[in-house]
Amino acid sequence: MDSDENHPSDSGPSRKHSSSALQLGPRKKATSSSPLVLHGRHFGRTVFALCNYPALLTAGILRLEELQDSPIEDYPADVRREHRVFVDLIDSYPGLLDRLTSGEEEDVIHIGELLGKGASGSRGDDTKTLKSAVLEWLVPRGQAVIPPLSRNIKSDRGFNHEVTGALLCPAGLDWLNTAIKLGLKSGETAVRGDQWPIFLYAGYEYDPEDPWKGLLKSDILICGFKHVFTSPSSVDKEPKATHSGNAYLHGMKSVTKGSLAYIATQVRFSLSSSSVFSRTDTVTDSENFYHSILDLLEDPDESEEVIDLMTWWTRRIFPNSSSSQRDISKNSALFKIRAKRATLQARANINTT
Repeated sequence: MDSDENHPSDSGPSRKHSSSALQLGPRKKATSSSPLVLHGRHFGRTVFALCNYPALLTAGILRLEELQDSPIEDYPADVRREHRVFVDLIDSYPGLLDRLTSGEEEDVIHIGELLGKGASGSRGDDTKTLKSAVLEWLVPRGQAVIPPLSRNIKSDRGFNHEVTGALLCPAGLDWLNTAIKLGLKSGETAVRGDQWPIFLYAGYEYDPEDPWKGLLKSDILICGFKHVFTSPSSVDKEPKATHSGNAYLHGMKSVTKGSLAYIATQVRFSLSSSSVFSRTDTVTDSENFYHSILDLLEDPDESEEVIDLMTWWTRRIFPNSSSSQRDISKNSALFKIRAKRATLQARANINTT
């Protein structure tokens, strides 16, 4: 990981950005490194992965001025999400807003390029390591994948293989149906990113009457999350703090919506036959898949299920990270202290009304 101080770029920054900041920008080679690169690595994994950072920062600063006259609620949904990502970014890096508002446009773009370098670097690293690691999670330990899959070549994955094809088969379709299987293999049956694969579900079982049941709780997702955030060696062990893991290095103590969508996207890509992660890849449609998962997790109407899901994940990955995530023993002193405090507050509220 890069951790050097800021160095100004030798080449002039590009002024061309994608139509939305929450889309991948063009591939670029950043020539400098800084703490911003490290921050970009973690922000991309945990908040928003597929982002054009120079465009995000430029638009965000302009929007701050516009919001003095009109509320964010007046903007379209995609702009509101983009602004939430911008606010999360400036809130997560002390002093960033001051640097952005006091600098020239070239400075803003340069900062965005450093953040983007970190985000794309971590995404590339995770794509590379998961390509091999995922093969260990396809079948129960001790069993062999038949026919064997190559660790370095992905062309035999996806719907070209019985095991990966079954995992990638959209929920609601029967992989064992010959006609469906042939359609998926040939590409005649196109799979969009918002047609979620069965591997997202616990036990790889989908209930059309209760589509929330087991969603985003599969073993392969848990393995992928541990591999990226708590270290590859933690996949086969009880969850605990590991000083080498990305979560520990960045003080991560809970699973975020962005991190869950990120891992789901990475695991899905590792199972596919595509060799290069690209936003223009219409076969995997990874960007649409990532956005569709975030759409669900950020939907206010689904908040009850989402809160339960995120609590489930945090307890599974970071069981000792926060006392607020755990039930308090009813016979403990802590329980009695909090119960007494609640009683006193209730009395005080009655007396003031």
